[in-house]
Amino acid sequence: MKAVLCGANGAMGKLIGGILGQDVVGKVSIDGENGVCKTFDQLGPVEADVVIDFSHHTAVADVLAYAKKIGAAAVIGTTGHTEEEKAMIYEAAKEIPVFFSGNMSLGIAVLCRLAKQAASFFPDADIEIVEVHHNRKVDAPSGTALMLFNAVKEARPQAVANCGRSGEAKRTKEEVGISSLRMGNVVGVHEVHIHTGTQCLTLKHEAVTRAMLADGAVDAARFMVGKAKGLYNMENILG
Repeated sequence: MKAVLCGANGAMGKLIGGILGQDVVGKVSIDGENGVCKTFDQLGPVEADVVIDFSHHTAVADVLAYAKKIGAAAVIGTTGHTEEEKAMIYEAAKEIPVFFSGNMSLGIAVLCRLAKQAASFFPDADIEIVEVHHNRKVDAPSGTALMLFNAVKEARPQAVANCGRSGEAKRTKEEVGISSLRMGNVVGVHEVHIHTGTQCLTLKHEAVTRAMLADGAVDAARFMVGKAKGLYNMENILG
């Protein structure tokens, strides 16, 4: 597998680059440091199977355009996309294979599946999602928390997300609360609390190191080699 890495000078980019080694045939980073190209235009066309993006959600248009230009798959590892940016991703998937996930961890994919199952087993239970990240994280709630909410919503189509409950706001039957904590150097903790009134089931995933996400991104990139055009995510890897 040959890959182009966008966000190559970032923390995740460096981890992924370290795993792939010589399989990285092109690097782009907005800072242009360490001999890395600042733009895709500067890099120019290269022969690659996949473009991996761990830069910033605002770069998604350039990433997708470059992937289409060189005929490669795209792996989008950033989060916090606007609705317009998400629409770009969905539209690009009509032309090229695109892997798009709020979290690249196989463990999180399993957690999403378990959350969906639990929500269906306890249709009347209150469900709350809590996510904790380091104090430098920009977007809230996390893309992973939204993945968990969407998994619950598959079992409860009427579910409505309540992000950051405050004030006089009595809980409704349909709502799923999402709470975001930002502190220290926490890599990532996600919990789903399912409370029936007589018992509480808590599903939890804790990221010990960011290397977990790098491993997942590389697995996703390898999975995408040779795939047909379309939109893919961690569920496809689970099978």
